[in-house]
Amino acid sequence: MSTYRIAAIVLIVAGALGLLYGAFSYTRETHKAQLGALELTVRDRETVNIPVWVGVGAVLAGGVMLVAKRKT
Repeated sequence: MSTYRIAAIVLIVAGALGLLYGAFSYTRETHKAQLGALELTVRDRETVNIPVWVGVGAVLAGGVMLVAKRKT
């Protein structure tokens, strides 16, 4: 299986996951202050929304890549 086909499959899977979940979140940790042995840490939970058009575009691009013949 060529790298081109693998990239197409990855695009399709990523687009489908983007459509299925719609968003993902992660925790960002920042160190605000350190006073001797005392360390203050802040954890922020951030959410990133994935637009529907990005998911559809990724699925379509991956599908076109799979169907189209690559010239060698």
